[in-house]
Amino acid sequence: MHRRAFLTLAGTAALGLAASSAEAAYYGAEYVYYDTWEAPGTIIIDTRARWLYHILGDGEATRYGVAVGKEGFQWAGIARVGRKVEWPTWTPPSSMIKRRPELAEYANGMPGGPDNPLGARAMYLFEGGRDTLFRIHGTNEPQSIRKAASSGCIRMLNEEVIQLYDMVPIGTKVIVL
Repeated sequence: MHRRAFLTLAGTAALGLAASSAEAAYYGAEYVYYDTWEAPGTIIIDTRARWLYHILGDGEATRYGVAVGKEGFQWAGIARVGRKVEWPTWTPPSSMIKRRPELAEYANGMPGGPDNPLGARAMYLFEGGRDTLFRIHGTNEPQSIRKAASSGCIRMLNEEVIQLYDMVPIGTKVIVL
């Protein structure tokens, strides 16, 4: 099969994923056909299908599996990457500490490292110049990828978030569907 035809079929199949198939096994990032008017470099996150697309241009994108917000923790909109941090400190919000009191010990932050829930890298999403409190970040729970498992943030495998982080400058447009 011709590469372009294969990519077209792969992209079309990805767009039609039902929510029940969103938790299918994940085998890593891949190049796919993705038809969009958005500029190369844009990130589009399809929360229903649990894919993040980094637009390359000419109808192609890199597709990554992601974990998305659990029921009641979803967010959608258009934002920009406003800050980037390697091995970020994680500070649970007070609402999370109320739901999970055992996290109170991290009220002043958990230093970055392999046990940190934000993983190896974090890209902070801003809207209108203000922090949305949503992130694209790594994870210390790789089994959560392709599931509705987070408190709203977009989780990626650490090796993949490092790759994306290195390619994405501050100001990159992020569309969360």
